[in-house]
Amino acid sequence: MSEHNQHPLPSLLDQRLAHLMMRPFAASALHPNLLTTLTLALGLLTMLCFLQGDRAHADFGALCFMLAVFSDHLDGELARMSRKTSRFGHFYDFVVGGLNYTLLFSSIGLGLHAEWGPWAPALGIAAGLCNPVIMTLRVRMDNSFGLAATEHPSFGWFNLEDFIYVIGPVTWLFGVVYFFVPFALGTLGYLCWTVIEYRRWFKRSL
Repeated sequence: MSEHNQHPLPSLLDQRLAHLMMRPFAASALHPNLLTTLTLALGLLTMLCFLQGDRAHADFGALCFMLAVFSDHLDGELARMSRKTSRFGHFYDFVVGGLNYTLLFSSIGLGLHAEWGPWAPALGIAAGLCNPVIMTLRVRMDNSFGLAATEHPSFGWFNLEDFIYVIGPVTWLFGVVYFFVPFALGTLGYLCWTVIEYRRWFKRSL
């Protein structure tokens, strides 16, 4: 069987790009957990940028977060191709992904406090704290039912999660508040949807 057949291209665009980028490293010493740590570093840099509260830092923070979202696919693709999968690596990836979203919304809200008042930190922290709960529920669903329980709805080359990439264009064109408000509120809604899905999957298993 050829290498191409062993590792077919994923259907989603960002995963496909990550797959192509990781192919040359499949037989190398590069470990997927190192890439997960890179994702975490980009998330921390995102937080530091948005905490500054000015337009230039917000623009750069949006770029950093887009890179973090894309980087989050690199470790999984490399792990599958190099057969360096592990329970710890899978859990580490889940934790870093959830933590980065917590840092994102909390830091944007805190950074907007001076311009928009106390409602911005309140919304940001509320949306940020949704993510540990979402992550915990999704980890339990993944452990109990596998990937099918945690997959997002897909639309061709994209899935629901890919809407987060608009953080860059929206922030650069209009300002980060125009991303922050709808996506923070959307995160609150996503928590409700996750709770419903969690109950549905576990009720089905009874």
